[in-house]
Amino acid sequence: MPNIRPLSAALAKKAADELFEKPERLDEDLEAMRTWLAKSPHIRSRTDDQFLMMFLRGCKHSLERAKEKLDLYYAIRTALPELMYNRDPEETKIKELIRLGTAVPLPNTVTPDGPRIILVRPGTYDPSKYTIQEVFRYNTMMADLMMRDDDNLIIAGQMGILDLSNCTMAHFLQFSPSFVKKATMWSQEGSPLRQKGFHYVNTPSGFELVYNMFKSFLNEKNRSRLFVHGSNLESLYEHIPKSMLPSEYGGDAGPIQDIVDSWAEKLLGSKDFFKEEDKYGTDEKKRPGRPKNADSLFGLEGSFRKLEVD
Repeated sequence: MPNIRPLSAALAKKAADELFEKPERLDEDLEAMRTWLAKSPHIRSRTDDQFLMMFLRGCKHSLERAKEKLDLYYAIRTALPELMYNRDPEETKIKELIRLGTAVPLPNTVTPDGPRIILVRPGTYDPSKYTIQEVFRYNTMMADLMMRDDDNLIIAGQMGILDLSNCTMAHFLQFSPSFVKKATMWSQEGSPLRQKGFHYVNTPSGFELVYNMFKSFLNEKNRSRLFVHGSNLESLYEHIPKSMLPSEYGGDAGPIQDIVDSWAEKLLGSKDFFKEEDKYGTDEKKRPGRPKNADSLFGLEGSFRKLEVD
């Protein structure tokens, strides 16, 4: 039997119904992934069952797609060293962003087999003090820890709430088209996770500029899952029930600071995990065929013409 966390009955059923998971095939597939990695001199990867399972599940147990996704996952990370390497939760600015709760997973899911809900609040940080790279470094740390530990996230996907209260033009001006392209590639192509929807609330003026930029880099499927609620939380509740949300959003999940504090404790206790992550990535000089470097992955020629920032 593979060495992975046992699933709840609800998640096991979802994995079988939606991801075509067959327990009797897992050992063979995991072994095939490891054999392929051993023959891929350009990839330095984690090889434990739990990590490899994330790619099989993210690719609905298609072995070939899981290999492609794992290769791309590490290639994109290697091409984004400023976001993905030397991440220390105790580094002053990262620690401050963790404590501010610029992004935090909510403790409950709508149903036992429901997606993980992540609350993102860029208005909590001062854009004159933190760069967008620092903010995203924290986001990648949060995502990596959740991918390691959260079966709802892996099997049911993730749903975001982006609360733009207190966001100013200075926040939006941090997003250059090249940065947006990199961030989108990381979350859309370089991740085995499924996006289940993104909800924008408390949207200020100036928001459309960044929104249209992000949208232009998204694939059709993810574009259809964006919802803008303005300041109308009632329409948010139609998608995400009040019971899931912190009390500041009219919900029953307790004060946001309590959720942030308990998440911060977990992240701050994971220094060794992030240190170990630095060992993994790709060596593009050893890749058979064309290298997947920043230029080939994020080459921005042509993408500006597609931008609609009207």
